Amino acid sequence: MKNRREFLKLTALTGGALLTQSACMPGETETSEDPGNQGNVSTAIQPIVISTWNHGIEANNAAWKVLSNGGNALDAVEQGVRVTESDPTNPSVGLGGAPDREGKVTLDACIMDHKNRCGAVAFLEHIENPISVARKVMEETEHVMLVGEGAFQFALEKGFEKTNLLTENSKKAWLNWLETSKYKPVINIENHDTIGLLAMDVEGNLSGACTTSGMAYKLRGRVGDSPIIGAGLFVDNEVGAACATGVGEAVIRIAGSAIVVELMRQGKSPQEACKEAVDRIIKKHDNVDNLQVGFIALNKQGEIGSYSVYSGFNFALKTENTEELTDAPYFIKHEESGD
Repeated sequence: MKNRREFLKLTALTGGALLTQSACMPGETETSEDPGNQGNVSTAIQPIVISTWNHGIEANNAAWKVLSNGGNALDAVEQGVRVTESDPTNPSVGLGGAPDREGKVTLDACIMDHKNRCGAVAFLEHIENPISVARKVMEETEHVMLVGEGAFQFALEKGFEKTNLLTENSKKAWLNWLETSKYKPVINIENHDTIGLLAMDVEGNLSGACTTSGMAYKLRGRVGDSPIIGAGLFVDNEVGAACATGVGEAVIRIAGSAIVVELMRQGKSPQEACKEAVDRIIKKHDNVDNLQVGFIALNKQGEIGSYSVYSGFNFALKTENTEELTDAPYFIKHEESGD
């Protein structure tokens, strides 16, 4: 099995350059002197997509199909994470997601666009693509979040089909967990419970999406950071966007994604902002054993950043000339057995 920290290199552009504050980023608007000495002339903004974890590669490809055809960032982020939601082999998102301790799969998701419109669903059952329900909440109601049975009824009214989300593999894993008396969460496996995706389109507008089945075998009714605007995701089109993955309770305690964006507003690079958010989480907890949290961020200049509590978190990047999976910088080294 491939080591998740393996670096996937598909272009000559290095991950180090991507994380350097002074580097020319794939998505930023470049300037050059015009022949008539009339001042700087701006070139077209290059679209960019960044998302969490290995499964972000496929999500980015779907998002890129929208962006490369001149589509907007909102459509791109929705279409991107839908791929992950519909993948039955992924135990942390959507169909095939790990159930709660009662064997029921519950899903959380949120979406936010460049106009600060946002929508979310939480504790949603029987619907394969919660991100699309969240978008319906944003666009077709006066609310931001619907939960539980109400969210499910709303989804049915909007034409979504009831689906059995518990696959045979997820069911077997749950039954095995029921027989395990000394169960502990597994870092970078059950803690990487989210696909978060950020995009900038050719107009320079930002949007983001975040979706998850939550922590494996959680208490019935538990909701983490993923559907909470300002925690799992935040977008400010004047500044940038950020999203989080990992132990949601820790992210909620510092309003993690909103903090990252506000730090960028204060002048910090995406990299610096993600690192400071992680530092705050570490300072707020007496014990961070197995407490993995990671952030990714994208600013209006097309610069990106990432940081995590433990090693093992990676992110996927896609631009016109780049497709990469890169290890995020981290605070604590995490040793894994095997490949």
